[in-house]
Amino acid sequence: MSEIHPTAIISDKATLAEDVSVGPYAIIEGEVDLGSGTVIDHHATVKGKTVIGSSCRIYPYALVGTDPQDLKHKGGQSELIIGDHTVVREYATISRGTELGGGFTRIGSHNFIMAYSHIAHDCQFGNHIILSNGATFAGHCEVGDYAIIGGLSAIHQFCRIGRHAFIGGTSGVAQDIPPFVLASGNHTRLYSLNREGLKRHKFSPETLKSLSRAFRILFRTTGLSLTKAIERVENELEITPEIKEMIDFIKSSKRGVCRKG
Repeated sequence: MSEIHPTAIISDKATLAEDVSVGPYAIIEGEVDLGSGTVIDHHATVKGKTVIGSSCRIYPYALVGTDPQDLKHKGGQSELIIGDHTVVREYATISRGTELGGGFTRIGSHNFIMAYSHIAHDCQFGNHIILSNGATFAGHCEVGDYAIIGGLSAIHQFCRIGRHAFIGGTSGVAQDIPPFVLASGNHTRLYSLNREGLKRHKFSPETLKSLSRAFRILFRTTGLSLTKAIERVENELEITPEIKEMIDFIKSSKRGVCRKG
């Protein structure tokens, strides 16, 4: 049975599962759909059109589903979709999408969005992502599963962060960060393979070895263009699924890939 505090303000357009909890002075505004077991803490605000899955928690003073911060947005299709088991901590903000950007901001499941973080319009996040305090994403960014973003980092619009990438705190990211790597700095530089993160997620020693060889060729070989480096990887290494993912990520980049070491 839902627990709705009498001071909470809930729109008639909202849909709440039977066991949702809404705390004191929380605001549920517009076409909001809250899944089973989700908790909206006191003074949190969720605006529609927003769908939040099951067993999520929105902490006090977070603002979820806010209007896009985009001067081109004139009120067209604008939605936010959040999966299951995602936590949004205090004062974090997540904007809905824009019509020009496809209409949707999407946040997957099992994500941990720490205090004061910001996810702008039309971002597309996977699952098991961690945003440390104050991490900031401009519009249209894409983030792969298990990525970790350090505190006070700023990600430029249209940038992509690959799976299992780790970005150190106070970094400024202006180009794509490939999967499986560790990057840091302002502006961001690639430092190494994200070995500790990959070990934590049970990547085999053989996979780590092959990824390390690919990393050295792609990002540490001087005097070799990225196109030539990819050709060398394809000619010299066994193309495992992980190496293929890294190469495909680089080939599909539109902003260019961070390569500085």
